[in-house]
Amino acid sequence: MVMDEEREDGGGEEAMEEINVLGESNQPEKLNVVQEIVGVIESVAQFGDYRRTQKKECYGVVRRMKHLLPLFEEIRDLERPIPETGIAWLCNLKKALLLAKKLLKTCNEGSKIYLALETEAVMIRFYAVHEKLIQALDGLPRDELGVSDEVREQLELMCLQLRRARRRTDTQDIELAMDMMVVFSKKDDRNADSAIIERLAKKLDLHTIEDLKIETIAVRNLVGERGGQNAETTQHIIDLLNKFRQVAGMEVTNVLDDPVMPKMLSKCPSLMIPHEFLCPITLEIMTDPVIVASGQTYERESIQKWFDSNHRTCPKTRQTLAHLSLAPNYALKNLILQWCDKNNFQLPKKDSHVGQEASSAEHKEEILSLVKDLSSCLLEMQRKAVKKIRMLSKENPENRVLIAESGGISPLVQLLSYPDSKIQEHAVTALLNLSIDEANKKHISRKGAIPAIIEVLQKGSIEARENSAAALFSLSMLDENKETVGISDGIPPLVDLLQNGTIRGKKDAATAVFNLSLNHANKGRAISAGIVPPLRQLVKDRNLGMVDEALSIFSVLATHPDGRQEIGQLSFIETLVQIIREGTPKNKECSAAVLLELGSNNSSFILAALQFGVYEHLIEITKSGTNRAQRKAKALLQLISNSEQIP
Repeated sequence: MVMDEEREDGGGEEAMEEINVLGESNQPEKLNVVQEIVGVIESVAQFGDYRRTQKKECYGVVRRMKHLLPLFEEIRDLERPIPETGIAWLCNLKKALLLAKKLLKTCNEGSKIYLALETEAVMIRFYAVHEKLIQALDGLPRDELGVSDEVREQLELMCLQLRRARRRTDTQDIELAMDMMVVFSKKDDRNADSAIIERLAKKLDLHTIEDLKIETIAVRNLVGERGGQNAETTQHIIDLLNKFRQVAGMEVTNVLDDPVMPKMLSKCPSLMIPHEFLCPITLEIMTDPVIVASGQTYERESIQKWFDSNHRTCPKTRQTLAHLSLAPNYALKNLILQWCDKNNFQLPKKDSHVGQEASSAEHKEEILSLVKDLSSCLLEMQRKAVKKIRMLSKENPENRVLIAESGGISPLVQLLSYPDSKIQEHAVTALLNLSIDEANKKHISRKGAIPAIIEVLQKGSIEARENSAAALFSLSMLDENKETVGISDGIPPLVDLLQNGTIRGKKDAATAVFNLSLNHANKGRAISAGIVPPLRQLVKDRNLGMVDEALSIFSVLATHPDGRQEIGQLSFIETLVQIIREGTPKNKECSAAVLLELGSNNSSFILAALQFGVYEHLIEITKSGTNRAQRKAKALLQLISNSEQIP
């Protein structure tokens, strides 16, 4: 994305013209620039909330902009004319504040998915804003503008805070970053990833229909601004948005179409359908409107899909519904029919609900029968039933809800301890699929599944162990389950799988361990279980393609004192420097992040890295590395500079 520094160098003539005009005017007109700056600050204060991924940085900038207001009060009260140097300084400050406003507007209105995906690039823009503000404030002509000692001290403090913010090494949500990495780069497209989609939707506040409508428009605007550039990244954003829409029960469409114009209007764009005739979920004109307990009206098929996905809330208001009964909205339907007749508009035809309901009833009966067979005394019947439930649980969200509502979770948990290895494998995989549903996660853990899954992880077949690791990853999306897995000794067998499993097993184990290690106590458990040696091996054996995953886990473990002690061996520091020298851009970024975490807590690690020749390679990264790698390299160079100043 093009940075906001554009036009900075080319704005000199415009600035001089503005100064000349102001210089030729009388004093009240000179004060216009002060009023314009105050207007910029006041307009920023009206923005309201910001995207979650940049909220902290945005509020920091806004707070500092507001701290400038007392300065402008003093300038307004200045009895003598403002000198030309003062006018020039005000114009320069105004440019810096407008740059800040543009960035804040992006973080207020921009695509949430884009801002999460490009966190590092956006952070670079914040650094640019900080730099411009520092430069402007450092050049303040205090005497000419009659600045009081109190305001001067306040501005000096602000400059100090801006410099600290510029040096901050990492404000990244590491859990969010890992989720984004898995979603956008993981080639093993299994159902466990759907659980990440749900967590991401909540983290990015994209789980309500209203939020997703706004995000759809933001993505359309982003695509328009890019004009075909970065097509691959744009497609990733669109794909993820459609997955979020699916989770919310919305129809998956081409989001580049007009999000507020139903598809059937594309042939007659001049005809506008009254807003109240559109289903809030699909944005299509309703053919069978029904009222839910909250009083809101939806298309029957759409709201039924919402309920079938285990939702018990009103999609529009988000309130919990007292019941799930649907009442036909005959009055609205008559109005829609009258409008269609008057405007010669043909409603889309829908399939008969009678056939659908009959088919749905048969499907429910089939699942009930299969759940019953899970507890059969006939081994072959159990095998067939658990295999079929495994397949059904993989197909769609409706099946996962039906299996749980039919009482399928308890017998599946019981089958985990069954001596038949194939039954055990099917049962743990079915639970993995069922755990995609948020409510099922809680239900599965409450049925005591976690210790049983850990036992399969220890003793099961190769595929059963791999899917057990994936199931623990999915269940550990809930924070309370992270602790349960840890105290149930689930981490040692994951470490064993990481060391001795297949490539797929290693990847499953790495993802699960990373997620579990977000719990502080589990960091210590992972270190005690001996995770460091297999992680080092993954870093050394680059043919496995897991260097980035291993380094990401190292960066989490390095925040624990025992982790730093275990990781910070001279041989590993040498390995990190070697990767910084000759690894892929992503490898270098991750290695620099680990070294920074280690060096921030113990300068001896920095000195060791210097002995292995890291300095010149950090300089190179600051020029040609990824955005995040450049930031880490600059922070490491600052640490090196600080360590050299210590007597």
